[in-house]
Amino acid sequence: MPDSGDEAFFDEAETRPPEERAAAQEQQLIGQLVHAKEHSAYYGELLRWIDPDDLSSLDDLRLLPVTRKTELMACQSGSPPFGGIATVEVRDAQRLFASPGPVFEFDTARPDFWRVARAMYAAGFRAGDIVHNAFSYHLTPGGWILDSAARALGCPVIPAGIGNTEQQVEAI
Repeated sequence: MPDSGDEAFFDEAETRPPEERAAAQEQQLIGQLVHAKEHSAYYGELLRWIDPDDLSSLDDLRLLPVTRKTELMACQSGSPPFGGIATVEVRDAQRLFASPGPVFEFDTARPDFWRVARAMYAAGFRAGDIVHNAFSYHLTPGGWILDSAARALGCPVIPAGIGNTEQQVEAI
């Protein structure tokens, strides 16, 4: 996270040489696969034939199976709430969501859980900017995604949601 509002870039990761970035992404890919295999029943089974040590580049992503939304919904309906896909226990979640489908999701107390702060920083948001969040704070995570990212940047949030148009205009 940036220390002040004066930096042009969110962090040093944005200015790395391409080779360094690719090497870091490859390490992250391997780490994510190991974590998924060890902590998710679904991915442990789906990825059983993959040895993360055999992956040598980001090109190897094409070897990985894709989980489609229909498969996700089938897993979740067969083993609620997350179908054995999540790598955290329900008790470790902070919020639980039900997006259209339905698809059940969660977040945790980790700052910027959805990792949107970098995009907001690139859009010009800096610590102290007031963010008027008109996403709904309800069963889908949109409102909480933006809220979490803004707060991670040090931006106070007006949790406006939808409706009350006159009051929102007055607040702005």
